[in-house]
Amino acid sequence: MITIDINNKKIEAFEGETILEALERNGMTVPTLCHMKNMFPTGACRMCVVEVEGAANLVPSCSQPVANGMNIKTHSSRVINARKTIIELLLSNHPDDCLYCERNNNCELQSLACELNVRERRISGDKNKHKIDSSSPSIVRDPAKCILCGRCVRVCEEIEGVSAIDFVGRGSKTVIETAYGKGLNVSSCVNCGQCIMVCPTGALREKKHYGEIEAALNNPKKKVVIQCAPSISVSLAEEFGLKPGKDIMGVMNAALRKIGFDYVFDTTFGADLTIIEEAAELVQRVTTGGVLPMITSCCPGWIKYAEQFTPQFLPNLSTCKSPQQMTGAIIKSYFAEVENIAHEDIYSVSVMPCTAKKFEQQREEMTQKGINDVDAVLTTRELAKMIQLYGIDIHNIEPELADSPLGTRSTAGKIFGSSGGVMEAAIRTAYFNITGKEMENLKVQEVRGHKGIKEASVNIEGLEVNVAVISGLKNAEIYLKEVEAGNKQVHFIEVMACPGGCINGGGQPIGSDEKAIKARMKALYDIDDKELIKVSHKNPYIVDLYEKFLEKPLGHKSHHLLHTHYKKRDVLL
Repeated sequence: MITIDINNKKIEAFEGETILEALERNGMTVPTLCHMKNMFPTGACRMCVVEVEGAANLVPSCSQPVANGMNIKTHSSRVINARKTIIELLLSNHPDDCLYCERNNNCELQSLACELNVRERRISGDKNKHKIDSSSPSIVRDPAKCILCGRCVRVCEEIEGVSAIDFVGRGSKTVIETAYGKGLNVSSCVNCGQCIMVCPTGALREKKHYGEIEAALNNPKKKVVIQCAPSISVSLAEEFGLKPGKDIMGVMNAALRKIGFDYVFDTTFGADLTIIEEAAELVQRVTTGGVLPMITSCCPGWIKYAEQFTPQFLPNLSTCKSPQQMTGAIIKSYFAEVENIAHEDIYSVSVMPCTAKKFEQQREEMTQKGINDVDAVLTTRELAKMIQLYGIDIHNIEPELADSPLGTRSTAGKIFGSSGGVMEAAIRTAYFNITGKEMENLKVQEVRGHKGIKEASVNIEGLEVNVAVISGLKNAEIYLKEVEAGNKQVHFIEVMACPGGCINGGGQPIGSDEKAIKARMKALYDIDDKELIKVSHKNPYIVDLYEKFLEKPLGHKSHHLLHTHYKKRDVLL
């Protein structure tokens, strides 16, 4: 430890850490724009500059290491004026459309302008004029609002390993673009939306499905149904000022009915269904010499990544559709049959923590006779805005249950929202399928937590099953190279594009910190601890569905409705 002086107060710092790290550890803050926690600093934006005694110039606190006896001023007049000038320069060519912007009241540039009391335009420049790129089914780019912080470039390259966007040009002509300035739809983008999560302004946002949903809700000929993913109920509360991780499932169901949805379903039912099919597929592959390791297929960002970058592993992918698509397929088949509704008269909406689900929903493989399994997708953020639009006060409505027969779930399906949850749920059912007995301890602690790569070995009455859990596609690239080289002997791999899993998906509340994400994960595991049905194969409605409709896992009907296939996808640019 060394001693440094910050604003006339002596604090202890670790030798080798940066000034910013020392400040944050001691409860002090300075503004940042380009900085990303746990990533190598770039020092590009200069918002975090501080005054260090003896230094001729202001130094960026994000990249400057501490030194013993260092005397630092974080908010001197010189520092504040420098930060204010940076904001004024960024605003000089920024669009003046805050009232209409997606990020109004949740924009870091706007917040910094307020914090630094920038209340007049002292510097004028030509406004940015760039075309909006709305070619992607999931993400809209508005380059005019880009402030070149580079966070989207870094997350796309260093966390996801995709590199769909990068800096192009030099000096004042620099922009962030796709290859050759073409649309995102022909780029290597996997639609994960992590770029949206780190963007400080409205330069990146999800593509809206509001219009189509509104039209369906107002069409008397349509039965409009909605399903909500496992992680939504423990993340939506944050959009209404409630504490992170609070489970508001019942309140959310009530709000959706007040909006006008005819039926409200829980995608966790679809997660249970996925586990039944996926566990049966895993057991079949292990016992009959099928292609191993089997890799999960419920993350559409990962699926597109595999199609583009690792097509050699496509035979390893589970053929199961994702819970969203399985639920959609059952709604337009079994549910339509039970309720005597023509499947073409059902308009099926899903609420997902993920922008890639918007891409998945419109894939050709996710249709039956030209009719989509799912017609539209809302993110967590969009659902919050829709609830507000309809004037619903979630603080003052009574909780309600989801509709049956697709509203009952196990907690195994609920933990799908966390990295490792799919694996743990599958192990529980695979163990039962092989032994006919339940696991004595249902928790598989090794696959829980926030690490990007987790490994475990599960003994199923003498059969040693090696599993791995990956979150973040760069981690998937690293791990699969080890598998390909023969350095990893593994039977089953779970891959999620977003670090931490769906609780940190590209459609979740923007601005959430690590504590909020951990709170969501804890909430899901708390539900698993408290509720009684902890395995998918004991969900009574799942059992009933197979008895009355699907017949058996991996059977003819279930294969037709619940399974699919993927093929190599050429990246044009």
